[in-house]
Amino acid sequence: MFNYNIINGEKSVRTGEMKMGVLSNRICREDLKPGDHIYSWRYAYIYAHHGIYIGEGKVIHFTQSQGGREIGTGTVLDRVIFSSSSSEASNCAACGDQSGRYGVISSCLDCFLADGELYLFQYAVSPALFLAKPRGGTCTIAASDPTSEVLHRASFLLHNGFGVYHLFKNNCEDFAIYCKTGLLVITRISVGRSGQATSFLAAASAIVSSPLRYLTTSFSGLAAVGYGMYCFSRLVSDIGVRRDVEKVAVEMLVSASAGCQET
Repeated sequence: MFNYNIINGEKSVRTGEMKMGVLSNRICREDLKPGDHIYSWRYAYIYAHHGIYIGEGKVIHFTQSQGGREIGTGTVLDRVIFSSSSSEASNCAACGDQSGRYGVISSCLDCFLADGELYLFQYAVSPALFLAKPRGGTCTIAASDPTSEVLHRASFLLHNGFGVYHLFKNNCEDFAIYCKTGLLVITRISVGRSGQATSFLAAASAIVSSPLRYLTTSFSGLAAVGYGMYCFSRLVSDIGVRRDVEKVAVEMLVSASAGCQET
């Protein structure tokens, strides 16, 4: 399956050795382009680390803060997810020692991947393809902005930060999606833009919170109801569908974040 990018209102086909489809978004390094949203799975596909490829083998990405400032689940899951950050990588000839760095950083592609495979996050997918992918954090219905805007946001945030890392509301995938779309969630009570976070919450509440579970007592029936609720929750929580988002200029985002920290 080809991956289509919207450029100047037209569709362009990414060619090469890219292995794109319903089950895999794998891509070869030679096919990367500046502004691509890429990710790599960690710990047997438990979690994926996301970033923006800026060219010349460099990636800008958002890592958890050092010194205990992370905001997570308060469970052992935090240790697994936070430890996946490439900021804990050993010395690299290209990047140097990144063990003490945190927030938005720039790394070489090898340090970003941390021996993992390379995947391309897809934008402007159809609802059918979105639902066909059972795992969140791989695609969105939202369209990407032009490459120049994506690179500007990533570069600006590299020098000005992206706030405090939060597992459900402000993580590496949230950073990459914002760089690609400029969209921010404007309500404080919901999760962020991350497909991984919304999928996790959707799976946890699919059966427990659904009144439809009372319509059947069979295992297959419960499974069908649960999967249906899971798919529905993922769809309505996607950044390209939800209504509690708005376009925010990166300069305004940083200014507002700085104001909040001062107060």
